[in-house]
Amino acid sequence: MPAAYRVYVLQNREGRFYIGITDDVARRIGQHHAGESRWTKGRGPWRLAWQSEQLSLSDARKLENRLKRQGRGTGFYSMTGLHSEGS
Repeated sequence: MPAAYRVYVLQNREGRFYIGITDDVARRIGQHHAGESRWTKGRGPWRLAWQSEQLSLSDARKLENRLKRQGRGTGFYSMTGLHSEGS
């Protein structure tokens, strides 16, 4: 059986988001908190704000790219169900 992946969104206290993909969300969040990710290092603490259902690697990559292309526009919020700070 192929591995299942999830797209996840982390959020920090300043309201910044990080979008990633993993086959183990808990392990990956631990890596972010330990400073093992260059972009999130020094910008935490982070909390899990959203995660997708289990997907194939191909579908997870497609979803991750779609979310990243949305920026922080209305598409990002409608796709994840999250709310912007201003709403």
